Amino acid sequence: MPQKNKLISNSLAMLVNRLTQGIATFILTATIARTLGAEVLGQYLLAMNYYFIFVNLFSQGFKTLFTRELSLNPEIAPIYLVSGTLLQLLFGLIGYIAMSTTIFILPYSDTTSAICYLVGAMIIPFALSNITEAIFQAQEKMYLIAFSTVPIYILRLLAIIWFLHLQYGLEYVVITLIISESLILIVQWLLLLNIVKPKWQIDRNFIWKAVKESKTFFALEGMGIIASRIDILTLSLLGSEAIVGIYGAICQLLQPYDIVSSSLALAAFPSMSKAVAEGKTKQRQVAENVIEILLCISLPFLVGIYFIGDRLLLFIYQNPSFTDRAVILHIISLSLITAAFSRPFNFLLIANGLEKLNLIEVAITTIVGGFTGIVLISQFKLMGAALMSLSISFTNFSVMMFFVHNRLFHIQLLKIMFRPLLISFLMVIVFLVMYQINLDFLSTVVLATLFYIGFTTLLVVRKPGGIYL
Repeated sequence: MPQKNKLISNSLAMLVNRLTQGIATFILTATIARTLGAEVLGQYLLAMNYYFIFVNLFSQGFKTLFTRELSLNPEIAPIYLVSGTLLQLLFGLIGYIAMSTTIFILPYSDTTSAICYLVGAMIIPFALSNITEAIFQAQEKMYLIAFSTVPIYILRLLAIIWFLHLQYGLEYVVITLIISESLILIVQWLLLLNIVKPKWQIDRNFIWKAVKESKTFFALEGMGIIASRIDILTLSLLGSEAIVGIYGAICQLLQPYDIVSSSLALAAFPSMSKAVAEGKTKQRQVAENVIEILLCISLPFLVGIYFIGDRLLLFIYQNPSFTDRAVILHIISLSLITAAFSRPFNFLLIANGLEKLNLIEVAITTIVGGFTGIVLISQFKLMGAALMSLSISFTNFSVMMFFVHNRLFHIQLLKIMFRPLLISFLMVIVFLVMYQINLDFLSTVVLATLFYIGFTTLLVVRKPGGIYL
């Protein structure tokens, strides 16, 4: 399969996976908010944030390292599968103990702490599935990831909605999540055994080497996830679970773009790794194509948020008070612009073995985010959290752009910005016309989506030299 077509198919597979997961998460968040209230939603989001922090601290470093090494040396997959699984099990257990200890120390209520302890149990199956997914990703068979996850995501969402309909509490939601993560691990092992013959022995040298080489990745992933979640953590300590619930509900509206951008960047990572051997010209071509695609999505999405964000909040959560929070959504959504650059830059530096620069970036971003968060959230609560999120995203972008330009190559901004800006300008016209004729919300969304698809097809897909097609 040609490389461009392979990137498209892998991107679509990862997109289906993340889109299903994102939609399920979004529906779950909205359902908890409607049935159990903002405070319970805040407990759930806070517990999930701690879970994501510790599962990244103690597992994602291995996944990034394994994906890079397996992309270059696919024949070592049998060793990585067995010895890597043992390694992840050990670190998953350490991660759960570390999370439980942290929650015990912090001044949360008994109910909130209990939910956090329960959610933390997902660390172990999720960490173990990192090995299987790293092999699928390195072999550019991302469709197997989607095949193993999408049906389970759908089934668990239906089960959770049923539990909430029967007035069961949040603990039943969490138990369902734990069971589903375990099922995903089992299915992925069954799929993987058809393409990889495990080497059923423990390679101590491999384990020691993996731990040694992944130290930078661990620090990078750990600090990166803390930087991305520090707004929720600061808000929970300086505010309340109810405020966390409201803030998290607003942030959920940006998840569609987050799903698409992260899926595309992740799918392009093997191509970026292989392009290193072909020179910087090839690397820049891959990076610029990914960034341009992301800008073609993020800028029009940002236009839509500014025109119908308040009505979107009301439609999703069916609470008039949410429309007063539209300004929070508008501020946070500005980070979509910088994210279109930051995510590809992150994988680009890792592909070139420059992960220590990523570590420096997340250290700077975490420090900036921490200090601005303490000042802004203590004074302005929700508004402070939104401004903190914006400062983090622009710090991340600025530092990453500096490193890429100084260590690798210059990005041709005018070249990659033209079509995204043109599509966005056309979407502004579309929204202005629909505003004048006073269409209802659903009609506005449907028509805007159709116009966006049409503009993108004409300006990107069918244009000679269009992106990947």
